[in-house]
Amino acid sequence: MASRKLSRVLGRSALVVAGLLLCLQTAFAQDLDEVRKRGVLRHLGVPYANFVTGSGDGFDVELMQLFAKELGVRYEYVQTNWNDVIGDLTGKEIRYKPSVQEVGSRPVRGDVIANGMTILPPRVKLLDFSEPTFPSAVWLLARPDVPVAPIKPSGNREQDIKATKARMALGTTFVMDNSCLDPTLYDLEGKGLKLKRFNGSTNINDVVPAMLKRESDMTLLDVPDVLLALELWPGQIKVIGPISEQQLMAAGFRKTSPELRKAFDIFLDGIKADGTYMKLVQKHYKSAPRYLPEFFRNASTRP
Repeated sequence: MASRKLSRVLGRSALVVAGLLLCLQTAFAQDLDEVRKRGVLRHLGVPYANFVTGSGDGFDVELMQLFAKELGVRYEYVQTNWNDVIGDLTGKEIRYKPSVQEVGSRPVRGDVIANGMTILPPRVKLLDFSEPTFPSAVWLLARPDVPVAPIKPSGNREQDIKATKARMALGTTFVMDNSCLDPTLYDLEGKGLKLKRFNGSTNINDVVPAMLKRESDMTLLDVPDVLLALELWPGQIKVIGPISEQQLMAAGFRKTSPELRKAFDIFLDGIKADGTYMKLVQKHYKSAPRYLPEFFRNASTRP
């Protein structure tokens, strides 16, 4: 009897140890070598602006397709959403408020995030970012019928941001938690402003159409999306002014994938040097170099 009990205990212990070893193996098998052995690069993307269109193309889709080709592996797109994308990469359930916390585990679904993801302090705690792939900033937009006048640029970014924030007191403004439109990132909470959480979907692409339907007077929006919105709805949107300093977008990697991130940075340098990068920019964001010249001037003159 005692020997049977001992056998059962030892058997359970062996299963536990095997499980732990499998977890450890999975945790450490998430870098460049594993991607090459698997033969596929899994690109996590949220349909957003022209970074990921949802139709099989986009700036970041084509960037990752080229990266997969450089690695000699097959490309695979894995669609996700803004709430789940970091957890789908890291295998961890994340709670963002009141502070960033890991509260559980979930399956790992991809190897890299690329969908116009802005480098933000809460995300830096969870991810390692590549070298910047695109510039951004957050601006305030309004419909033309809303009695809010665009600011007069002063040449001082800090003063312009202050003037723009003052305009927000004149109407309701869409914001979106846990994104680059999160009001806590720009010191907008508790200021008596009429902030309206956008809950129509988890897709930032839906914010401007909702504003145009008069669900809000104004909205925060990042620059790449602003550029597309001005093309899609000419005469239906006015830019009030900046809410943030310049921001940068990049590809996001697990902190356990340093070699994959390094390989991407080398690849990015290469396509900037040979002109491929600027061809992608011109294809998907034709007006971006005009609005954000310094970043693209540097990008197009890499040695």
